[in-house]
Amino acid sequence: MDELEVLTEEQRTKLSNTRRRVIESIGKNMDLYGITLSIGHLYGNMYFNQEPVTLDEMSETMGMSKTSMSTGMRTLHDLKMINKVWGKGSRKDLYEVVPDWHQNFADFFSIKWRKAVEQNMAALGRSLKEIEVLKEQYAGDSAFLQVLESDAAKIDEALNYYKWLDRLIDSFETGNIYRFIPKEE
Repeated sequence: MDELEVLTEEQRTKLSNTRRRVIESIGKNMDLYGITLSIGHLYGNMYFNQEPVTLDEMSETMGMSKTSMSTGMRTLHDLKMINKVWGKGSRKDLYEVVPDWHQNFADFFSIKWRKAVEQNMAALGRSLKEIEVLKEQYAGDSAFLQVLESDAAKIDEALNYYKWLDRLIDSFETGNIYRFIPKEE
């Protein structure tokens, strides 16, 4: 039985308004982090569901096409914000929200930051190798060597930042961050 069936029309309306405000807030918050508003609204709607839902059900609830819904679900799944679950007697994929907002935050940023760290460290590493080659090629040009040394030092500073960020990501993934900034109980 649907949990809302036992409520009066007035109660359902008031609850819907309250939930809509939260859903809108979730959507705006996720939009700040580069997730589309509609995907934020999708997560917000799923957050209030008591049972896992299908693509069809969410498509109907949100008034979105199945293609858009599928893309949204895949995005949320890739970000580890929803799980695909098995439902007895259902031949369709069912999805449920991961309600742990701390874990959602940690997963979201870990995924995004880890990718950026890897790409940026690789680019910086290639640049350091190119600088070493240039140093050999222009060994007699002290002015150019001085510029190359300065650039290498700046790149090393950037690499140190990305190594720190990598440790920060590790602290999110392991949960050690909560030793320093505990969750509210």
